[in-house]
Amino acid sequence: MDKLFERHDEYVRTVPTDFVRNFTNRINWDSRLICLKGPKGVGKSTLILQKIKSGFAEGDRHVLYCSADTGYFSTHTLVETAERFSKIGGTHLFIDEIHKYDGWSRELKEIYDLYRHLHVVVSGSSLLEINDGKADLSRRMIEYEMPGMSFREYLCFETGLRFDAVTLEDLLSDASGICAGIREKCRPLEYFGQYLRTGCYPFYFEDKATYESRLESVINYTIDSELTILRGVEPGNVRKIKALLQIIAGSVPFEVDIAKISRNTGIQRLTTLKYLKYLEEADIIRRLFADLHSTSSLQKPDKILLDNPNLLCALSPATPETGTLRETFFCNQAAGSGHTIEYGGMKSGDFRIDGKYIIEVGGPDKDFSQIGNDPHGYVAADGIDSAVFRKIPLWAFGFLY
Repeated sequence: MDKLFERHDEYVRTVPTDFVRNFTNRINWDSRLICLKGPKGVGKSTLILQKIKSGFAEGDRHVLYCSADTGYFSTHTLVETAERFSKIGGTHLFIDEIHKYDGWSRELKEIYDLYRHLHVVVSGSSLLEINDGKADLSRRMIEYEMPGMSFREYLCFETGLRFDAVTLEDLLSDASGICAGIREKCRPLEYFGQYLRTGCYPFYFEDKATYESRLESVINYTIDSELTILRGVEPGNVRKIKALLQIIAGSVPFEVDIAKISRNTGIQRLTTLKYLKYLEEADIIRRLFADLHSTSSLQKPDKILLDNPNLLCALSPATPETGTLRETFFCNQAAGSGHTIEYGGMKSGDFRIDGKYIIEVGGPDKDFSQIGNDPHGYVAADGIDSAVFRKIPLWAFGFLY
């Protein structure tokens, strides 16, 4: 295993630790089997290596990081690796890119049952399924879905300043005080436009000049490789899925017309609904429904947005429609902090959060006409930096995680 440890040492030695995402605090690292999921480029590998670097001394052989997509695993199995590691006293095994190892779930189940002292953390695609038909890990493995960077995290990274996350309840009850405290340190609106274009994926800070091309590569990899391998999409339909994304990115997101989308892409209606589900599972789009309690797996969504504003900017054939960009940002930040989002319809605000709060998203002049006197109704307004009554700056919702 010397080669694995050599690579482990190099990865851990070179991982940056000047900024560690708060997402690490959501994870119960003491669990015996953990799965960290998320789209390519979201920072899963970095988070794992930072955890190792902060929790273990340099050269400690009780911990091992390896990637399942290396040549080592073309001639060695996961079970064999766990056995050898365990015999030399290993206690913490971290396996990256687990979805690229065929039969991973069956072997992880075997490792879990055989080596009870061993803590295993794996990372993989958003499309990874714990119960993939080969082994049901749902009673053994704890899943965590890693979101892209919040506006708050982007500001911390970009400015070097420290900002604490706030809860939704605190923001709604004391938006004025929270926004004033943030403005004492910086002017959020100065950075907000750039975040919408390039702030959601940590690789922006590795090389800002190549961000857009790397994001396009993430999109293409997800569709060309992950959807075909992990969801069985026919390679011949890959171009149609990309055309579907172009339609979504270029549309003003009112009620969804599946029949029209199917005609424009040449995809049958049922297949279109299935592909939309896959794209959401891959963290590329977000399907919104007016009532989550009565939603079926392949039900027509009431609204479709891209998952985050960077994807919208990258996929839009022209400058994204401002209202769409605002709504995409709001939903991304609310979902990234663990809140449920329902489509509010055309008469009762844009969104319902956790079945309770009504949020209308708009520009600086947006009023309360669609919310009325609802005590749980709020306006998330772009272009303002101070909260007044129940009108809260849109950027402030980027501090939820």
